Amino acid sequence: MSQTSFTRGCVVGTGMMGPGIAVALALGGVTTVLLSRTAEAAARGIVQARLQAAVLADNGLADCAEISRTLDRLTPSTDFEASIAPADIVIESGPEDMVWKQDLFARMDSLAKPAAIFASNTSGLSITAIAGRCAHPERVLTTHFWNPPHLMPLVEIVQGAQTSPDAAHAVRDLLAACGKTPVVVKIDRPGQLGNRLQMALLREAANIVAEGIADAEAVDTVIKNGLGLRMPAYGLFEHIDITGVDLGLRVVEYVARDLYNEPRAPEHFRELVRAGNLGAKTGLGFYDWSQKDADSVRADRDAFLIEVLRYRRQRY
Repeated sequence: MSQTSFTRGCVVGTGMMGPGIAVALALGGVTTVLLSRTAEAAARGIVQARLQAAVLADNGLADCAEISRTLDRLTPSTDFEASIAPADIVIESGPEDMVWKQDLFARMDSLAKPAAIFASNTSGLSITAIAGRCAHPERVLTTHFWNPPHLMPLVEIVQGAQTSPDAAHAVRDLLAACGKTPVVVKIDRPGQLGNRLQMALLREAANIVAEGIADAEAVDTVIKNGLGLRMPAYGLFEHIDITGVDLGLRVVEYVARDLYNEPRAPEHFRELVRAGNLGAKTGLGFYDWSQKDADSVRADRDAFLIEVLRYRRQRY
């Protein structure tokens, strides 16, 4: 993977996403600090990053020498100022709390060198608002890595109202050099790009269950064995263009009248939350999790992703 003008990076946060983001930067040749509030958390983050890098090596998605160099570029730290001040890019992966993010970005903005770029891994908060207390909002943007970040290629780069297009393009080039598939989202809107699409599908899926058209298992079976199975190689607009925009229009016009179009979640979704049925963590949700294992579901997901990535690596 080619080197970029970004040579020093920092990832703030060692939770679910931070270690994988750090691995991605290091794979692209960026010397990366994994920053946390405690030495124990920073050390755990490095251990997780090493495990994720090993998955790439074990499955032929990166060679052992490349992984060795990658791991040499990763270091843990609890020293905020020493980690931020020399960084060319800082990616925040902390809690989805607007005040916390605004405080963090304002502090980083006061410490970093003028050319540094700050990015948030937020999956939905406005990057314009996150940058609201920064003296230099033109260098603030979103880099929304998809979970699990060491396997998922997509990263959405969202420009805030004052983000410099040059900054967005520089980060796009960096992430491409890190082996990711970056997409620039030009307008900062709720849900960015991927989650707007996902939420539209989820809203209708929940409505289908609520109306008794089909149960949750049938919905997931259709997604996994129908549209979802072909979408890694066959995009939505590619499908419409190949089958015919005129046909697509007729179908949309016919079906749209019967879709759930209220600007809120379907009532069945709300009923589950009111009842405390919050999914795998409580044992009940759309599924009865006494009959399913969340770890097995995640393992199947990751195994499928690895096979898709292997195919792409061989083909392209």
